[in-house]
Amino acid sequence: MADNEQQGSFGGIKLFGFEIKRPKKVTKDDLSSVVPPTDDDGAGYVTAAGHYYGHYIDLDGTGVTKDNAQLINKYRGISYHPEVDTAIEEIVNEAIVTSDKKSCVDINLSEVDISESIKKKLTEEFEHIVRLFNFNEYGHDIFRSWYVDGRVYHNLVIDAASPKKGIMDIRYMDAVKMRKVKNVQFEKDPKTGVKTVKKVEEFFIYEEKPGTNNTGVKLSPDSVSYVTSGLLDENRKRVVSYLHKALKPVNQLRMMEDSLVIYRLARAPERRIFYIDVGNLAPGKAEAYMKNVMAKYRNKLVYDANTGQLKDDRKHMSMMEDFWLPRKEGNRGTEISTLPGGQNLGQIDDIIYFQKRLYRALNVPQGRLEQENGFSLGRTTEITREEVKFQKFIDRLRQKFSKLFLEPLKRHCILKGIITAEDWDEWKNDIKVDFLRDNHFSELKESEVIREQLTTLQQANDFAGTYFSKEWIMKNILSMSDEEVKEMLVQIDKEVNSGVHDDPDNNPNDEEEPAPEPEKPEPKPPAQTVNVHVAGDKATATKPKPKLVAKK
Repeated sequence: MADNEQQGSFGGIKLFGFEIKRPKKVTKDDLSSVVPPTDDDGAGYVTAAGHYYGHYIDLDGTGVTKDNAQLINKYRGISYHPEVDTAIEEIVNEAIVTSDKKSCVDINLSEVDISESIKKKLTEEFEHIVRLFNFNEYGHDIFRSWYVDGRVYHNLVIDAASPKKGIMDIRYMDAVKMRKVKNVQFEKDPKTGVKTVKKVEEFFIYEEKPGTNNTGVKLSPDSVSYVTSGLLDENRKRVVSYLHKALKPVNQLRMMEDSLVIYRLARAPERRIFYIDVGNLAPGKAEAYMKNVMAKYRNKLVYDANTGQLKDDRKHMSMMEDFWLPRKEGNRGTEISTLPGGQNLGQIDDIIYFQKRLYRALNVPQGRLEQENGFSLGRTTEITREEVKFQKFIDRLRQKFSKLFLEPLKRHCILKGIITAEDWDEWKNDIKVDFLRDNHFSELKESEVIREQLTTLQQANDFAGTYFSKEWIMKNILSMSDEEVKEMLVQIDKEVNSGVHDDPDNNPNDEEEPAPEPEKPEPKPPAQTVNVHVAGDKATATKPKPKLVAKK
């Protein structure tokens, strides 16, 4: 049973939340090295010199903490772009599938070598964690927040008076206000004089106003559930979102769309050019005369949506209106001509190029985002390579997102005394989280593979026992492993013994031939009698004469 306390402590720093006491053993953080261990959590490293807040504040002026908050706000900003929002919804709807009949996530313990009672307890506690997240209702929102921000934080709350009850509540924490920090302590090797890592301590910081010098709340690592995207920037110091590579394409697409709209508004309408004959008037009088003509013939009617009336709105001439130009005497007289509008306004090839580039950056097949392409059901030979890559991308996302349930489950079971930390370290690679699937293309692929295997099996059955064994057919044609072959044979024997199926070795269609009747012996002919007459010393035998039967 693991002990815990409400206020954790690292190097004299009091941390809010609980801490699970673990037995002291050598970990990778305790090994001697000149650099701290590298993780994919993007935690900021600080040196253990001076007061804590002295090395949590960005003294080097790199702005890492503030940039994290700004970067997350950028991700959230582009997520509202129409094309980006459509792509995100496509990914989230594919990864998180809800159903009224079953939970959208389940734990898979089939590969864990433990007793059935422990499996049952772990399954019950996993369902408890899912209920605390209220994942069946808010699973879509939690996954979308994790995908957009590149990370998600949750505060694990326990009863300080009775920690053996486990986790009582799970509360969402804004990623902008959170920060994971690793406090690295160095020591100098007396032989070589090289600075080596002595100790690495982890904790979280919660700040209401990130990037400021205000003090924050320090949280113990056991009281916070922290799941990242697993992606790091080029310096491998900061966690980035899956939308990071879409930042530039989105900005380019926005600029192209805005410039296209401005160009069309400016060049689309046709305008008139008025050449006014001003004779030999002085420049000042000519300008006044032209303005009088403009005011006399130029009238701009504006519809007032509030009152429903038309009103005369005379304003200064803009580039969207007509042109009035004076003409001196001796040239042609007053003339009115037309200035044509812009040409080729319907060509948007550059817009389409940046849209396709954005779609590629979002890892979504273009056929799912283009409205012209409808959804059709077909054979797996008709599935594009993009759909196969997209399904593999969804599987990777689910695998990384499954830590949202496994980490709280681990701490919950340790607090309740169901397992120990060593047990979890031994089983963690075999514990899986299964998500409800709704990808029709993957189902089509699986059904097509099974159909082809059964077709090949029917052809190979004629040679079973002659050229191939049943075990070879099950392994090579049906692609079964050794464990699956043993399990399948056990299931077949169980069903045969229970009467569900007939014995496959006894073909019910083959009727037993009746046993042949024994042959009746032929009747022996009647024995002939011989009469013996004895006369003196000699005996003579005489056969009886056959009786003559008269034929009619």
